[in-house]
Amino acid sequence: MTRTSLTSATRHFLALGAVALLAPALPAGGQSLAGTEAIPPWPLVNGEWLQDNLQRPGLVILHASVDGRDYEAGHIPGAQLVLAGSLAWDGVTGVGTELRSFHEIRQVLEGAGVSDWSRVLVYGSDVIQAARLWMTVDVAGAGTGMPLFLDGGLQVWKEEGRPLATDRQPIHRGSLTLRPDSGKLATAEWILVRLGHEDLSLLDARTQDEFLGNDGGVDGILNSGRIPNARSLMWEQLVESPERPLFRPREELITIFQRAGARPGRQVVTYCGVGMRASVTYMIARMLGHETRLYDGSWQEWGATDYPRMPRARRVQGG
Repeated sequence: MTRTSLTSATRHFLALGAVALLAPALPAGGQSLAGTEAIPPWPLVNGEWLQDNLQRPGLVILHASVDGRDYEAGHIPGAQLVLAGSLAWDGVTGVGTELRSFHEIRQVLEGAGVSDWSRVLVYGSDVIQAARLWMTVDVAGAGTGMPLFLDGGLQVWKEEGRPLATDRQPIHRGSLTLRPDSGKLATAEWILVRLGHEDLSLLDARTQDEFLGNDGGVDGILNSGRIPNARSLMWEQLVESPERPLFRPREELITIFQRAGARPGRQVVTYCGVGMRASVTYMIARMLGHETRLYDGSWQEWGATDYPRMPRARRVQGG
């Protein structure tokens, strides 16, 4: 099987062929939801809203983590732990961080209490891990409505002195029917046939050195450079700081995406090294209402082939 072979999850997406849904509009001048909001009008919520709604019927809070240690040290009351490895794997071809099958994803989410009528809220101590979980829930079509996301994550929740728990509360297993959407994932082949199209906006979430090809292709393992016509949009540009990951106000986010070429009517595709950092740009693009796809194979796949790239520089063979 070649490196460009599709994962079982991606094949299932393409077979379903569902239509992508646009996100609800952001409230004018808003960033995170105020505590007085009964129903979130858009998916980015603040700590005040979440604390006021911890007992809200149907709300399922998911704590994204690599190994669970941050969860055990103190988590939002009622939150259920979801480990990164339970929803992603290296893939058949070793591309890295590929979505698991929908059967596996459903089992994990049901085990965390997610049902068809649930409204899922995602957070974590690492914004990239949390955004990856948000993307998985969104792409898989789990629960009702677009997933919610806690602005600032566990860091700001703690900073604001909000309640924490160290015990893991028992939860009733959910009953979930996934509604995967083929319009939320892109493959290398999908991108190849659209390169140069004016309605395609490729956003590269990697560092400037990676984007410009100055990193040597991950120490010569991959070709260096970027997908032709891609624009640089690092996830760090979207937040106050990586250490305090509060997202910038709506108007700033709109401007940032427009400057990167993401405009109404264009198909936005986000990618990075293995689909992790690009999950942050995918999430915000979706929240802003852009028709958005994640290229999960990202540069780990593209850079291992002879696909077009900029600048055109070959990786060193055999060391």
